[in-house]
Amino acid sequence: MTGIHWEAPFCGEGNNCFRIGTDNAGNGYIALLGQEDTPLADTQEALRNLIRDIKAGKADHLL
Repeated sequence: MTGIHWEAPFCGEGNNCFRIGTDNAGNGYIALLGQEDTPLADTQEALRNLIRDIKAGKADHLL
């Protein structure tokens, strides 16, 4: 998807890789690695909090 600046992928154990991106308006996006053309959109802060919770083990069942 054009206009989204993707960060390096976050990868869990196995094949669980996803990416976070932002556009010029500050909107946040998250997508599976390789499927960046169909991202989930939300505020950047909401997506960062989701990633922090996953990394902290609070939502490891999502991976």
